[in-house]
Amino acid sequence: MRKKWIFFVAPPAFAILIAICVEVVMQLWNWLLPALFGWHPINFWQALGLLVLCRILFGSFRGGHGPGRNRPRRVSAELWEQMTPEEREKFRRGTHAGCGGFAAPAGESKEPA
Repeated sequence: MRKKWIFFVAPPAFAILIAICVEVVMQLWNWLLPALFGWHPINFWQALGLLVLCRILFGSFRGGHGPGRNRPRRVSAELWEQMTPEEREKFRRGTHAGCGGFAAPAGESKEPA
């Protein structure tokens, strides 16, 4: 019952946050790019379109959730050679778990190229 206020506060707060972000982009664009490159200044709606385009092309505005954040890093050939067969198998299980557990096709070696 006490959390009903969020339905009245959240949408206007979200709209204000977006408007502030758009205004910052517009001001930075109009301050830097016409002076540096001779480009035309943009208005509020063009800045909003620019933010949406960046969101589509580059993904989310949230930090730390990009591709590869939770995946194991690739192992260099030198490190791979120093691993024991048990360590290699443990590494393979860890990487395969992150991509659905696909097994190598039958008849192929488990050693990397």
